Amino acid sequence: MRPGTTGTLKAVFFLFASICAWYSGYLLAELIPEVSLSSAAYSIRNIGERPVLKAPAPKRQKCDHWTPCPSDTYAYRLLSGGGRDKYAKICFEDELLIGEKTGNVGRGINIAIVNYMTGKVTATQYFDMFEGDNSGQMINFIQSAPSKSLLFMVTHDDGASRLKEDAKKVIEGLGSKHIRNIQFRSSWVFLTAKGLQLPEEIQRESINHSDSARNRYSGWPAEVQIEGCIPKKTS
Repeated sequence: MRPGTTGTLKAVFFLFASICAWYSGYLLAELIPEVSLSSAAYSIRNIGERPVLKAPAPKRQKCDHWTPCPSDTYAYRLLSGGGRDKYAKICFEDELLIGEKTGNVGRGINIAIVNYMTGKVTATQYFDMFEGDNSGQMINFIQSAPSKSLLFMVTHDDGASRLKEDAKKVIEGLGSKHIRNIQFRSSWVFLTAKGLQLPEEIQRESINHSDSARNRYSGWPAEVQIEGCIPKKTS
């Protein structure tokens, strides 16, 4: 066979093979849906990638506790004020008893009284200890709490300047170990009860004094906080 003829046959064969390959690709594209091709490409691209497991969002607990209180207990959280604009809070069974949102928090000592048997708040009040003579009114308010009551106390701003000796004695008589140490702008929280005994292991009091070298805010110390679960059946 002549060399020229051989070259022509090769060219014809190459052209025929190219046409067949193109036609086969065309038929494949027509027969297989585009979605399947896209899914296949996506699957190939993600081979070897580790699956991303997302943890479920933690369930919110009463009074923003990290862990839930048992069903036979009351949840509580006390937070003192911090600085001029971070207001004190008293939360009981997920209800804000005293705070900025409830509009009943003020400078001085803030107190909430709760009926232990029903778990319902019976009274709230704040007593300015920077201006005015309010120690006597606070004593009357505390003493008005009936037996089987829980009392929650938190400071906002200054709770010491005009706090008189007789008021300190009343609070000390309820079990406070820090009321005599309270100073100008000390952050202080206290839980007590009348007519019942609270378990020794629960958090009941905390204090933080103003110190220019350690203050979190200009002129004010950091907030203090206590929280816990009060058994619904106690002595």
